[in-house]
Amino acid sequence: MSTPSFSTVFRKAVASLLCLCCLAPALHAQTDTSLLLEENLEQLLMEENIPPDWEDELEELAHLRQSPIDLNTATRQQLEQIPFLTDLQVENLLAHVYLHGPLQTIYELQLVEGLDKHTIDLLLPFVCVRPPQARAKPFPSLENIMKYGRHEVLARFDVPFYTRRGYEKNYLGTPLYHSLRYSFRYGDRVEAGVTGEKDAGEPFFALHNRQGYDSYSYYMVLRGMGRLQTLALGTYRLNYGQGLALGGGFGSGKGFSLSAARPSGNAIRKHASTDEYNYFRGAAAEVRLASVLCASLFYSHRRMDGVVEDGEITSIHKTGLHRTLREAGKRGTFTLQTAGGHVDYKQKTFSLGATGLYYFFDRPYEPVRRTYARYNLHGRNFHNLALDYRWRIGPFSLAGEAAKGTQGHAFLNRLNYEPARDWRFQLIHRYYAHDYWSLYGHAFGEGSTPQNENGWYMAAEVSPWEQWRFFGSLDFFSFPWWRYRVSKPSQGWEGRMQAAFSPSRTFTLYANYRYKRKERDVAGTGGKTTLPIHHHRAHLRLNGTRGPWLLRTTADYNHFHASGETAAPRHGWQLTQLCACTFAFLTFTVQGTYFDTDDYDSRVYAYERGLLYTFYTPSFSGRGYRCTVLLRGDWGGHLTVLAKLGQTTYLDREEIGTGNDLIAGNRKTDLQVQARLTF
Repeated sequence: MSTPSFSTVFRKAVASLLCLCCLAPALHAQTDTSLLLEENLEQLLMEENIPPDWEDELEELAHLRQSPIDLNTATRQQLEQIPFLTDLQVENLLAHVYLHGPLQTIYELQLVEGLDKHTIDLLLPFVCVRPPQARAKPFPSLENIMKYGRHEVLARFDVPFYTRRGYEKNYLGTPLYHSLRYSFRYGDRVEAGVTGEKDAGEPFFALHNRQGYDSYSYYMVLRGMGRLQTLALGTYRLNYGQGLALGGGFGSGKGFSLSAARPSGNAIRKHASTDEYNYFRGAAAEVRLASVLCASLFYSHRRMDGVVEDGEITSIHKTGLHRTLREAGKRGTFTLQTAGGHVDYKQKTFSLGATGLYYFFDRPYEPVRRTYARYNLHGRNFHNLALDYRWRIGPFSLAGEAAKGTQGHAFLNRLNYEPARDWRFQLIHRYYAHDYWSLYGHAFGEGSTPQNENGWYMAAEVSPWEQWRFFGSLDFFSFPWWRYRVSKPSQGWEGRMQAAFSPSRTFTLYANYRYKRKERDVAGTGGKTTLPIHHHRAHLRLNGTRGPWLLRTTADYNHFHASGETAAPRHGWQLTQLCACTFAFLTFTVQGTYFDTDDYDSRVYAYERGLLYTFYTPSFSGRGYRCTVLLRGDWGGHLTVLAKLGQTTYLDREEIGTGNDLIAGNRKTDLQVQARLTF
């Protein structure tokens, strides 16, 4: 008897999984807080304009689950690491401890103003209440650091069961992707580590990578050394104010939660992820000058990838890929140096900060500036100056930032109002001049950078009944100058709404809808005609748990229509079924997705459970299906092994991709393996 093919097995798995959709409402069991967190993060991070790399942030959340924050000694900076807390909730937590004294039990969270039941459920895994004698002590000795520190080794291998065209003659290395990471941690006082990564197609210990991995990042971060609050050496990240001058971390996007728009707060953090672009390399330090005054200084010196022609930088290469001779020729072709600082004055209900940075290339940066990019960054020397504030007045919380660049200026102000525990409102205004330059800025907005945008954003999150939560938002935006595919100043608006229903702790249902109207050049008119496009997106999610079992059904529908085009409206939809089970030390997850879209504009997204410290939401266009099997094993709290096998099959094409990435055939099958050892 012949063995069934891999694709046949997957087709049967998809059919079986989709048949489980009707069973989800019948499931009843205790809701796992990790499921609540997963749902919340998905709503924060599934937006198209948010950077995909959150490896460091997700690792930090994993650490907080192992070493929770003591609420009685927590600082604003520590609480702002938790992405689902709003500005006012952070303020209320700090104010409650200040006014009423140390918490005696974790159950006193119910008495904190503005903390609803849903937020408390999300918060519990990351916080604790310690007795006074167990609270923070002076910086530990080297002996204690080495004796009680925690080591972690994390290795990952990706094996593709397909061949891209580039391996025939252009790619210099093997198709195997792998990375190796070592980290050491002593609570939140000491962090150190090194990460090496080789992308698929890059050579290993050969050619331009004779040092082994294609990229390395290394870091050491020390905290709580008297007046020296933080010292970072090696690779690190920065976030200050509202992100107009320096931004990063969770938040700064539009989601289906008020906390999606909250920046991560002022912080110097390690960079341990495999992202090869968004980081600094050098040194950064924060010093406490007085009880209410802190100052930070930083310096970075980096070799960066790009194209240099006739002594000028014409483009910056951000992918970190060096698979071909052409890509390898872009490696480390120029230098970027950055220096600056931040001063922060903090009172209980008021804070004021100032940020300044100066950065320069070792040669002029002169990219090709098409009409829509006429006012984009160019030159050699740049600077940004910014002033940010926070002010709490009863149920109101105000925060904002004003910034001035080498060219242009930018403003962002936000008002939060929480009249009751389950009622929250938010108003955000931003004005980003068309000629404002900020190489490191990442702030709230419709675009990915704070430039060429004005807008008003209004949102509300309410829970009028215990089992129901509602969210709604409106965003009106305009662009003073041309944009890509828009040959005139333009405007648009976006509306979102969501309803979440939780009749028990074992069953949740939420549905959301988004409508976006923007303007775009009509195809074939050469930019002479610009008319609106209309994009509708509906999303339905059903979760049910029973004992060790989890079933999740997800459905999406997209409708895209461009005014003035003769083409009919385009549609896209997807249906995903997940089934997960945990027995003893093993967790087994199977997921199947079927998608059908008319084109790229009507593409759909489907979240997948993946490896440690990753958040994977691939997009699909065309017609086909994807199936994945994820197996995770945890042994004794020291060894974790994950293996994920996935296959994507397209039913409307005979090849996938283009150029060097082209795959002959309609299937992509890949295996990811990850192992973590802690000791």
